Order: sequence, then structure tokens, then C-alpha cells
Amino acid sequence: MKVFLNPDREIGRRSPMLYGQFIEHFHRQIYGGVYDPQSPFADEDGFRTDVLEAMRRIKMPILRWPGGCFVSSYHWKDAVGKERQPFFDKAWRVEDPNSFGTDEYIKLCRKTGCEPYICTNAGTGTAEEMSDWVEYCNLESEGKYAKWRIENGYEQPHKVKYWSIGNENYGFWEIGAKTASEWGRLVKEAAKMIKHVDPTTELTAAALTDIHWNIELLENCGEFLDWISIHEYWDGIHQTNDYANYEQVMAYTDRLGHSIDEVRGLLTAMKLDKKIKIAFDEWNLRGWYHPNVHTIKQGVTREEYLYPRDKNDDNTKYTMADAVFTACFLNELNRNCDIVGMANFAPVVNTRGCIYTCPEGIVLRSTYHVFDLYVNYLGDIVLDTWSKETPSMKVKAKDGRELSVDALDIVATKWSDRPGLAIAAVNKEPEEALTLSLNFHSAKGNVKLFTISGNSTESYNDMGYEEVRIEESEAGAFRMGMEIALKAHSVNVIWIEE
Repeated sequence: MKVFLNPDREIGRRSPMLYGQFIEHFHRQIYGGVYDPQSPFADEDGFRTDVLEAMRRIKMPILRWPGGCFVSSYHWKDAVGKERQPFFDKAWRVEDPNSFGTDEYIKLCRKTGCEPYICTNAGTGTAEEMSDWVEYCNLESEGKYAKWRIENGYEQPHKVKYWSIGNENYGFWEIGAKTASEWGRLVKEAAKMIKHVDPTTELTAAALTDIHWNIELLENCGEFLDWISIHEYWDGIHQTNDYANYEQVMAYTDRLGHSIDEVRGLLTAMKLDKKIKIAFDEWNLRGWYHPNVHTIKQGVTREEYLYPRDKNDDNTKYTMADAVFTACFLNELNRNCDIVGMANFAPVVNTRGCIYTCPEGIVLRSTYHVFDLYVNYLGDIVLDTWSKETPSMKVKAKDGRELSVDALDIVATKWSDRPGLAIAAVNKEPEEALTLSLNFHSAKGNVKLFTISGNSTESYNDMGYEEVRIEESEAGAFRMGMEIALKAHSVNVIWIEE
């Protein structure tokens, strides 16, 4: 394929928050994941130092917490201070010890250098409870909640800028689900109270690609909101754990950005596209496996609803399919960086996360290396590209449909603080290497190639076993029309350094 670009044709500056992460009180994401005081890897605050180091490596820019479905029956006041009692989490049907709360979360963010992003309880919670949380975090000393924070040992405000009103409150599975009209009213009152506490906060609210829901929300609350939140899991295997195979995953890359297109169109039609950006604040290829919980008929025994969650821990399932899909979606976010300002991979640790913990150490799954590649090797200015002779591939979707999808996915970038180009190039072909011809008139310098591929589409990483990593190679001096061979099922960044 021949790819062309003009370095002066910029789509926009990509926000670092496109590479954000998410963590929830589910299974072992918090307890036994990032927070494990009994682990030999734990620091003085109970955080696993190996996990912190891995988070810092991918420069995690923002971390959404505490949910997720968990938050819709979570009362933050029960998890600050010395007097804490365990509670029964009605979302996931387990006891939470409440030992990890707001202050511990802020410590985690400070240790990793990321922005905190708190999602509030809009299920069983109230607008006042949400604004009380902002008081606790952001006011210097006014009122009982700021004073309570000071009593708990935090003299300075936590300064949490980003807040979400609710999580998936449109869904029947969510505790405290709302109708569209109920939602618009609640969000408006919550936003008013939060902004009265701290006008510098940036607010988002749960939404989806549904016109009726979004119009109700934006007509009621558009003037208060800075963001609109959407979520997506393409391989929705919450009940079955029936993983799509590599070919089926490639079928998911067809119309990958449809949610962005639809929400962009609505924001534009309502003349809000210059005020409100999209926060794609929960996404992953595969839905988390939690059978018999988000269903009308609940599992009764733990064998039915709790123990099956351990199947999320099978590292052999996180293959190059996950890596290639993740790179394609990150490309889509970059191409839409003018309207998408934040995204949060769900989750960062355990379950379907890019980091996996076990007693003897951590595993960096295939998706981790994609974040490493994109965060540390791509530029922050996204450029317009065009191509000729784009190859396609035939795939069969999970539902049996036959589709034709582009075999190559390309995003070009440059840096705002230094010369050079960095091109993300994804080859979706399972067995065939493809050639990319670089037709950049103004480019010059040496060319390096950074590649994630593995030995097969089924390559994975586990403790003491690493098939997927970033490999570096030299391609020589840039010349007009030079060809770069891209391995099958690979994620690549091409550097042209002046």
C-alpha cells in the first residue's frame, strides 16, 4: 500500500488522556491487584511496587475509579477515616472491606503521576452525596467534609478535576437505573451542586449512542457538561466467556468508530461540539466474564456466579488478537482527537487488564505492549494521511456475516517539541506480511521500526513465558517511496528521525 502525508495537514493535537486507564472494585483489580498489603512487593502504603512501575512505564495519564457498576451502590463516606466497616457490594455480590477508599485512590494516582477521575454514585446516591465528595476532595478547609479530610491526615486538597456523574445508568443491569427523563433531571441537579462546590471541575455524565437518551441529557444539562461518556465492549462475552477467534476479532474492526461518529453528529447538530468532548471512558475488546449477576435470574451458589470469574485470569487468552484490535481502536481515537479527549481502557490490572498480578510477580499482556508503543513512540500531533492500493481481507464475523475489512490501519503523527515523524501501522492479516510504501516528500533522516507480532496470532505472555514484546530494527536512511515490510498480525511504529 502507498501512503501519503503532508506534515502541514494536521488533524489536531492528541490529548495524552486518550491512553487513560480504568480500575474497579471487581474480582482482583483492587484487592490482590494494585493494592495488596500482604504481598512481598507491597510498599509502605500497601501498593504493589511492580504494578506501580508498570503503570509508570506507560505514563498512565488518568485513572477512572471506583466503577463501573460497583459505584452505583457505593457510599464513599464509609471508606474514609479510621472507622471503616465492610459492606456487601450489591453490584458484584461480594463483601468489600472498604480498606481502599478515596484517600488510598489519590495516593495511587500520586504514586503513578496520573490525574484522578472519580465516577460518582448516581444509582442509590444523591446529588448532595456527589457534591459532598467534591467538598472532601477539593475544598481547602470550608465545611465539615474538607475538615474531615484534614483530620484524616490530608492537609492539602486532593484537587480532583475530573468527575463523572454515574455509570451506565441507562442499563437495566445497573443498580438505580434511570429513564432518560429521570437521568436528565438528576444530572442537572448534581452538576449544579458540584459546580457550586468547585466551579473548576470538569463533568461528564453516563450516555450511549441512543438519540433519545442523549437529547434528554444534553437539553437538560449541556450547559453544565464538559464531556459526554460512552462505553463499548465489542466481544460481549459476560455470560459465556466464548472468545471470538482472531478472524472474528478482525471483523470487529469494521466501522470501529461508529459510536464516535454518531455522538459527534449529535453534538454537532446541537451546536455543542465546540464545548463538549467525548470521554470513551470504558472500553476493551472483550467484556468481563461475570455470569449470572447482570441477569434477571441470579446465580444462587458461588460456583454459579463468583468462582467463574477466575477464568478472566487465563493469560493464554490474551493474544495478538487483543493487541491488534487495541491498536486499531487507538488509531481510531487518534484520528478523532478533535472530538475525543479521553479514553479509559477497562481495566488496567487483572480481569481483562493489560497488567496481570500473581504472588510471584506480574505479567505484561499483549495489550500492555501496545500502550507502551503508542505512549512512548508516537507523536502528539496527528496528521492527515491518504493512501492508494489499500489491501483488504475477507473475514467471517462471529454472527456468521462475511465482511471485507482493510488489512492495514495507518495513523501518522509528528512531535510538537522535536522534528521527525512516527507512523503507527497495523497489519491485520493473520499469516501474510504486507508492504507499506512511504511517500512523504518532506521527510528525511534514519528509519527505525518498532514491532509487536509474536510467533502466531495466538501468541501470549505468562509468568516465565514471553512471546509478545516490542522489537526494534533499523531500516536505513529514508528515501522517497521506500518500502517497509510489516509482519503478519503485527502492530508497528515507524520512526523517521531527522
